[in-house]
Amino acid sequence: MKKRSWQRALLTVASLGLALTLAACGNSSGDSKAKSDEPVKISFWNGMNGPYQKALKKIINDFNSSQSKYKVVSTAQGDYTALQQKIMAAAKSNSLPVISQTTYTTVPDYSKNNLIEPLDNYMLKGSNKLSSADLKDIYPSFLSSSKYQGKYYSVPFSKSVRVLYYNQDILDKYNLKKPTTWEDIAKDGEVLKAHGIYGMGFDKSWDMEFEGLARQAGNPLITKAPKANLDAAPTLEAANFIMDMIKNKTAKTAGEDFYWTQAFTQGKSAFYAGSSAGVTQMVAQAPKSLHWGTMPLPSYNGKKATEIAGNDIVMFKSASAEQKKGAWAFMKYLMSAKETAKWAKSTGYVPLRKSATETTDFKKYLTDNPYNKAAVDSLDDGFQSNAFLGFSEYRTKLLETVDAMLTKNEPVKKALTSLQTTTEKIIKDNK
Repeated sequence: MKKRSWQRALLTVASLGLALTLAACGNSSGDSKAKSDEPVKISFWNGMNGPYQKALKKIINDFNSSQSKYKVVSTAQGDYTALQQKIMAAAKSNSLPVISQTTYTTVPDYSKNNLIEPLDNYMLKGSNKLSSADLKDIYPSFLSSSKYQGKYYSVPFSKSVRVLYYNQDILDKYNLKKPTTWEDIAKDGEVLKAHGIYGMGFDKSWDMEFEGLARQAGNPLITKAPKANLDAAPTLEAANFIMDMIKNKTAKTAGEDFYWTQAFTQGKSAFYAGSSAGVTQMVAQAPKSLHWGTMPLPSYNGKKATEIAGNDIVMFKSASAEQKKGAWAFMKYLMSAKETAKWAKSTGYVPLRKSATETTDFKKYLTDNPYNKAAVDSLDDGFQSNAFLGFSEYRTKLLETVDAMLTKNEPVKKALTSLQTTTEKIIKDNK
């Protein structure tokens, strides 16, 4: 099963600041007074289903069996969009769970509305804190996105990266090599165009590749301040690079199919920039006769970068003190090297820790599943967008801007200058 990219789940959160007038008090799960001889119940909402839900239940059962003080009870709330809607509704009715899966970009909204518990007192202090070795072991890009206004509000969980899928049959037939730069892809596209094949395929929106190129040019679309850089020269250059390929018919987007996966398996492009979480679906869809592989995205401007997507876990303030202790114990358990490796092997998501990728067992897993190796190899170059109040509104406008360039032939400079103005207003209005 293929996951919707994380930005789709954000669209329902835009009205959070207006919709919630919250006291955020009282215990949502009704178990704050659990009997002394019963484990403390930790309610956990998530957006997993199918094989992902099965893998999650296995880890939860293992945690519950590993100790007797706490019991995590998982509830699948449908997809990520439904999960966010239910969190908003539960916040208004004071019936939030103890913890929930969510995108890290919702943290500013949740924090503003006093919904979530800062994790510093658990994560950095006390007998069950993460050690300095633990903190160094977790990939920096995961930890940095868990921090907002100087405090940790979430922990990473189900993470994926953008990787490059390549069709080895096409490369062999036309004497092409695996690209080392984005410029190589553009050149290969010119060769393949004469044969009715695209060099590059994108999903419906190329916003994640666009942000990656902008980062490689040393220019994040939104800084941590936050400050918008959407009409800066490096940003315009990155957007024009992608749009030039599309206009020259050396690249194409998936359109209403949303993902380019099926077109790639049909041999319509030599390369496809997509999510590593899509490997499972690619394996299922690709003909057995197709020789294909994955690799880290090529460099641009002499640098490498790949955007990380996925979900984190947050702890709600409405839980009791004992529930919060148990919730942290479970969150720490999920981030352990053993469990994050188990999760990665069961789902295709990436491990959260460097040490998890260095074990003999995990190396064998990558040998047996070579399509998953590119994602792990990309982690040192991973980044995540900077979250800020109003992010979901900005994200919606970014997607609309990309669509306008694609479907309405909106000039890149005009489109991004307009987005710059709109984003500056969003940032200002949310201060």
